[in-house]
Amino acid sequence: MKLLSTKPTGLLLAGGQSRRMSEAFAEGRGDKGLLEIAGKPMLGHVIERLKPQVGALVINANGDPARFAEFALPIVSDTVEGFAGPLAGILAGLRWSKANAPEATHLVSVSTDAPFLPANLVERLQDGLEAGTGAIALARSDGGLHPVIGLWPVALADDLEEALRAGTRKVLAWTDRHGTVPVDFPFIELKGRSVDPFFNANTPEELAQARELLAG
Repeated sequence: MKLLSTKPTGLLLAGGQSRRMSEAFAEGRGDKGLLEIAGKPMLGHVIERLKPQVGALVINANGDPARFAEFALPIVSDTVEGFAGPLAGILAGLRWSKANAPEATHLVSVSTDAPFLPANLVERLQDGLEAGTGAIALARSDGGLHPVIGLWPVALADDLEEALRAGTRKVLAWTDRHGTVPVDFPFIELKGRSVDPFFNANTPEELAQARELLAG
């Protein structure tokens, strides 16, 4: 029997502060996911890759939700006061899923600046959970974990909120309490180059690389 009997809820984490990308915007900071790549926002590429793998899909973002109106998706803001980092976004997603997609036992989270997400992300994470001994599966590539790209049990929402209110901020400090299962993903080939499937367009230089790889 599969660990997930239904598709997980998909969570798009857009709550970051985008410090390293500030010069790519006309003024100050902004949302990396809204920057254009190959004719559409970077977030559009992420949605295109994740949507077939999930049930409901929701964006975690703070501030004015109207800036994401073109995607016609629910927006949920952090439920823990202050900028508490990605774990606060995970918690918001878990709470939203429990209330709006109660059939989903798990939530899969991704960053909105990773336009090359694998088409088998959920399947591979699920296989990792079934083969491992932990409760939370996190993606890994080239030997490095990606703490915001993972598969999370909705049942851990209360525990996560308690940890956040007690001051926990580092993702692995919390996931290791429940057992972190790393799931390896191979590099992909794009235009004759070997590319990390979780390539993050975190800087203007990386944004230019992503535009080059997806051009045409």
